[in-house]
Amino acid sequence: MRVTITPPMSAATLLPRTARDALTARLAVIGELDLLVVGGGATGLGVALDAAARGFRVALLEAEDFAKGTSSRATKLVHGGVRYLAQGNLSLVREALHERATLLRNAPHLASPIGFVMPAYRWWESPFYGAGLALYDRLAGRDALGPTRRLDREETQRELPGVRAQGLRGGVLYWDGQFDDARLAVALARTAAAHGALLLNHVEVVALLHAEGRVRGVRARDRETGTEQTIAAGAVVNATGVWVDALRARDGEAAGRPVPPIVAPSQGVHLVVDRGFLPGPRALLVPSTADGRVLFAVPWLGHTVLGTTDTPREDLAVEPEPFADEVAFILREAARYLARAPSRADVTSAWVGLRPLVRPSGDAGVQTKGLSREHTVTVSPSGLVSVTGGKWTTYRSMAEDVLERCFDAGLLERRAGGVTVSLPLAGAGPGGPDPRPISDPPGSHLYGADAPALEALPGAGRTLADGLTEAMVRFAARHEWARTVEDVLARRSRLLFLDAATADGVAPDVARVLAEETGVDPRLDAFRALARRYRALPS
Repeated sequence: MRVTITPPMSAATLLPRTARDALTARLAVIGELDLLVVGGGATGLGVALDAAARGFRVALLEAEDFAKGTSSRATKLVHGGVRYLAQGNLSLVREALHERATLLRNAPHLASPIGFVMPAYRWWESPFYGAGLALYDRLAGRDALGPTRRLDREETQRELPGVRAQGLRGGVLYWDGQFDDARLAVALARTAAAHGALLLNHVEVVALLHAEGRVRGVRARDRETGTEQTIAAGAVVNATGVWVDALRARDGEAAGRPVPPIVAPSQGVHLVVDRGFLPGPRALLVPSTADGRVLFAVPWLGHTVLGTTDTPREDLAVEPEPFADEVAFILREAARYLARAPSRADVTSAWVGLRPLVRPSGDAGVQTKGLSREHTVTVSPSGLVSVTGGKWTTYRSMAEDVLERCFDAGLLERRAGGVTVSLPLAGAGPGGPDPRPISDPPGSHLYGADAPALEALPGAGRTLADGLTEAMVRFAARHEWARTVEDVLARRSRLLFLDAATADGVAPDVARVLAEETGVDPRLDAFRALARRYRALPS
């Protein structure tokens, strides 16, 4: 049996304002939940949406902000994973290609196809990579976004203006997807709320509650007010990404048993430069650099993103910083493939994400670049469900796997699945501007069908920075849970990730509007300190 889903909100049916006092009051009187999700990244939000769409009573708590961690720091690609072909993981590639098509269909305002060019400087590269990408197309089947084709030297230069011409022999063009990761996370949250889920950011889980050896809920602290409350739930899902082992360890301590870690963190660094370094609509991919890593140069929101690294890292900072050798690696390798070699002075923002790669059992010294990006779901003896690994593209299928494990463990009554396959996300649908490529500069088109409601807010005609109006700040506060300047400029707008100096300059105006909307301290000084870190490169 397939559950019929009512499409989510449009410009005419926005949810009421996400007023924090009303949400916390609801949480206090909601009674026992069917499911409580801890962690508001891609996976946690996907679980909350899937469960709410099946009719369960669901709440989600996020200690920081939705997508604050890894889920806002991706390479911005909705992809099957060309690199995974080399690992021989065809099942992961096939699943991801299917999920790529689903995401592009359900959020056309936030995700779009993009052509990638692999430039060839050695005679064997075009036929070798062309053969592999032909397999990529076959695995995609009818979900393919466009045909792969080999390019001669002149075609490569036309498709990829800005590529280094010296020694160029040709290239291969193939198709994948890209997206605005943090705004997609907010769209997931809004869609889950439209289906009855209660979501709160800046609320930290400080303890798991056990009864008769089973997890029965959590104690949570509101970071704004300092107040704590107990929340009962039949099932608790630990979807805290790279920090998943911390909650698992608390669960083990309650039972007096050690819990070995399952995550091997990997640091990925991205540098943002002007669009002029890669002025065309195509992205550049080097599948194997001098040390075997992958290099991307991707047009995104009017800029060019260079990356990424894959460096093992054991400390789990909320705001990790790049290492000097990572910055040097990206700039050095980019200079080998771009006609204009980017320098440190050209970098407008540098940001770092920690990937939650699944650690092989018993191997503490594994190199992260060799680890699979597949996810894992575990259920502890106390019933704590933990999920980690995976990637943005497969968030939806990961959520289905989590609920299946909840059903198998007897934590939830089994209900029909597949409810999110054809479920449009908030902003999808008619009534807004036509979708544009995500490589285009940001604007109201990213709000999709909610653009008319955005334009009706006070300040729609007042531009604070390119791609950011006063009305967007108000929309973020009223409908997108934004509480701080960082919430707005890092994740509702992506200005911090694109141009940290401009974000720093506009921050006082954003703080003023936020204070009007929320009545709380928007943490301006903390954001300006953060923006300086995104501007500074280690030497």
